[in-house]
Amino acid sequence: MIDLNSDLGEGFGIWRLGDDDALLDVVTSANVACGFHAGDPSTMRRVCERAAARGVAVGAQVSYRDLAGFGRRFIDVDPRELADEVLYQIGALEACARAAGTSVTYVKPHGALYNATVHHDAQAAAVVAGVRAFGDLPVLGLPGSRLLHHAARAGLRPVREAFADRAYTPEGTLVPRREPGAVLGDADAVLARVLRLAERGELVAADGSVIEVDVDSVCVHGDTPGAVEHARVIRAALASAGVDVARFVPGPTRLAE
Repeated sequence: MIDLNSDLGEGFGIWRLGDDDALLDVVTSANVACGFHAGDPSTMRRVCERAAARGVAVGAQVSYRDLAGFGRRFIDVDPRELADEVLYQIGALEACARAAGTSVTYVKPHGALYNATVHHDAQAAAVVAGVRAFGDLPVLGLPGSRLLHHAARAGLRPVREAFADRAYTPEGTLVPRREPGAVLGDADAVLARVLRLAERGELVAADGSVIEVDVDSVCVHGDTPGAVEHARVIRAALASAGVDVARFVPGPTRLAE
């Protein structure tokens, strides 16, 4: 079994990014922007409503406070402040989710915060502290990251994630977006990546080396060219290969009426 997740709700005001509705027909988990790197209250509530209607799990995609940089710039924020900002973002999305008849069921950092928590011990611990202050929610992150280490120590479920459309270093980290080839645009390459992950537990790094990795969820970015088609092809191919595509979070999405 494998979960498919995608970053959704990343518009802001009159601006739209990606096709949330089309991706919600394919993915099993939705990482919803909480207003710090993208998203606004109306967008958050709308995505939660449409996710609930489709039985898609809602996750809080928490970020640095960086609308101008789309959360892709490292910020040396005080850990206590970062923990509070993570808590704030989860709470904001939970309000929208409850109004939509669902709830926040996991947390995933976005962009630069996601990459920082791979090695930055203080920020990884701060993110987990913010999640723990809210409740007992699973945390998505890179296998072997400090984020998942601290999540496990705090009694939260660590969910190992891989990316269908991002290049990897030989060390198993993401190639920085500023480098050529960091984002995979070829549909065949993306499909081959996911099938190899599901069937062999392997990733091929940018230098051709093979990385062994066990994952629980695969991310298809909603803002990359061809994202919807990539997601559809991936889901169909996984089904054909006998892989059950399902949410990693058990239980009903919609709350009892």
